[in-house]
Amino acid sequence: MGEHNTDDDMSDLKADGPNSDQIEYWNGDTGDKWVDAQEKLDPVLEPAGLVVMDKVGVRPGETVIDIGCGCGATSLELAQRVGPMGRLLGVDISIPMLRRAGERAAALGLAHTAFINADASNYRFEAGAADLVFSRYGVMFFTNRVEAFANIRKGLKDDGRLGFICWQPLDKNEWVLLPRDVALRHVPAPEPMDPLAPGPFAFSDPDRVRGILGEAGFQDIAIDSHEPFMSNPGTLDEVTNFLTYFGPASRLIADADDATKKAVENEVREAIAPRHDGKGVALKAAMWIVTARA
Repeated sequence: MGEHNTDDDMSDLKADGPNSDQIEYWNGDTGDKWVDAQEKLDPVLEPAGLVVMDKVGVRPGETVIDIGCGCGATSLELAQRVGPMGRLLGVDISIPMLRRAGERAAALGLAHTAFINADASNYRFEAGAADLVFSRYGVMFFTNRVEAFANIRKGLKDDGRLGFICWQPLDKNEWVLLPRDVALRHVPAPEPMDPLAPGPFAFSDPDRVRGILGEAGFQDIAIDSHEPFMSNPGTLDEVTNFLTYFGPASRLIADADDATKKAVENEVREAIAPRHDGKGVALKAAMWIVTARA
């Protein structure tokens, strides 16, 4: 594909990219935290990615772009599905996570993969080269959504496919709601956020998503509900740590003192303890599976 991943790209992204806040966030402590927790996070997030791959279809020999590839779990699966005659390009703004993705691909001998540190909203993809653009929770953070998807569409063949998964409203996602509500009993509520602002739940309105994609030039847009129980494997302490220190709850208590953080952690543990089956805890989640054609 001709792309490569270098730390030098980061200065350009920080300087003038439209998503500079997100770039800074994912190249700070958050990016490092996700790398450190990669082995624990993969089994929690993997099922959603596989559902989209099966829905949109990934064929041997295809060229695929994985947007928001993170530590590479989805990229590795996509690379194996397209096989050595295919090509996989993983794109992310987080250098720490891309390093881990590259290490994992190299360890598996997936020579037909490449990873780049780039903002997919304005990166100049090879025009008309990709059969499929895929993303697992990686496309809700663009500042200029229509422009971003129009840019991504340029990288697809005329009959190329788009497939991604995003979150439905927060109140339908117990795995986020439970720890958030616990945290709000211990820290002041933040200022209300603009529901249209970039963030995990920015695509919770399917009509809005359909409008963005349509304006960006996509056709045959389909949005299907997927409402599984999200499995959080591990001991009670491990699941508690995941629910408390990843997602909205973690931001709420980020600046809290140690005693407050411990109180939140203890209360989350008490809330989920009756539901721990010895292997983990399953909590309700709700997502949209979005597919379209260029």
